Amino acid sequence: MSSEFFDYSLPELDSEDFTTLLEHKNVKISRIISNTLKTEQKFLSEKDEWVIVLQGCAKLEMNGTVHKLTKGSSLFIPANTEHKLLKTKKVVVWLAVYID
Repeated sequence: MSSEFFDYSLPELDSEDFTTLLEHKNVKISRIISNTLKTEQKFLSEKDEWVIVLQGCAKLEMNGTVHKLTKGSSLFIPANTEHKLLKTKKVVVWLAVYID
């Protein structure tokens, strides 16, 4: 499967779109498009997750700490760690790597 990473359709305002780009053995790589989130999104994954912001900026809370993420910022989220995406400024493009 070949496609352009930045060739996507925007999800509705205040929502996200997750696209799996690759799954191999114990790794899954996804592109996430967040469109002007104002409603807090809660997540809890059974997998370790590493995310990097490729476009835009967002605020994410994990373990009581608010992380301001901008283009180029990355964050490791251990498995079974509740985290909240508090909001995004306009459109944010993420690359997420999930590891079993």
